[in-house]
Amino acid sequence: MILQILISGILLGGVYILASIGLTLIFGVAKVVNFAHGEILMLGMYLTFWLYSIFNLDPTYSIAIVIPIFFLLGTLMYLFVIRPSLNAPELTQVFATLGLSILLQNLALLLWGADYRTVKTFYSNTAVTISPEISISVSRVVAFVTSLLILLVLIIFLKKTYIGKAIQAVSQDRSAAMLMGISVKRIYMYAVGIGCACAGLAGALLIPQYYAFPTAGVSFILISFVVVVLGGIGSIPGAIVGGIIVGLLESITGVFVPELKEASYFIFFIVILLIRPNGLFGVKGAGEEGAR
Repeated sequence: MILQILISGILLGGVYILASIGLTLIFGVAKVVNFAHGEILMLGMYLTFWLYSIFNLDPTYSIAIVIPIFFLLGTLMYLFVIRPSLNAPELTQVFATLGLSILLQNLALLLWGADYRTVKTFYSNTAVTISPEISISVSRVVAFVTSLLILLVLIIFLKKTYIGKAIQAVSQDRSAAMLMGISVKRIYMYAVGIGCACAGLAGALLIPQYYAFPTAGVSFILISFVVVVLGGIGSIPGAIVGGIIVGLLESITGVFVPELKEASYFIFFIVILLIRPNGLFGVKGAGEEGAR
């Protein structure tokens, strides 16, 4: 049973990583906490649902459509919501993204109602039996493997491409990046676009396992905040480790103490911050240094 729980937790954590990477990338580069991140994920769930309902497109294949649409959505969010508030007090940035969050929730409620919707593919209820005690959900394996592949592509992009290196440069020292001829505002736009694309992808991978409804993003944004701060603000390796930890905690407590399923990672989160205030991989002043 323990091995079964551990496998399920790791598979779940892989998708949490993808959602959290987008959040930590936006904060690490633009220094803006995106409170609408969960609603972006929720829209990704809805888009994938409608692609499946209308065109019978499998959620895994739908990512080819989700990526460009949510990158465009992220750039629009930067241009019309984040950029006007960059030089304003931090409280203005908080209310700007929080207001966008409420707007997207109510827009989803207006367009699609409060009904719960999900995607049931041919493998949704299929499990691979490894032993009499261990079986693995195929849908979770598909989501986990796809998340790892997307994460690998993102890491290669950040390490090997000019835009990726420029994103890292801006996150480390925006003034020096400007002196080197990098357009900081354009890099901000790319970072927010990529972050929203990651959130939309996470929604596409989660819809076969969860229900889409207008406030579905609330729980996921809370999980993403826990993952990001637990691993260390702005730390991409920290977000990876944090996602696996949260997935394991949710899986373990869901079996042994279901009443504490959601509270478990918040309790662990508080304990870790008491011991390491900057998170597992965080450093002091990460809010100024950005993503690493």
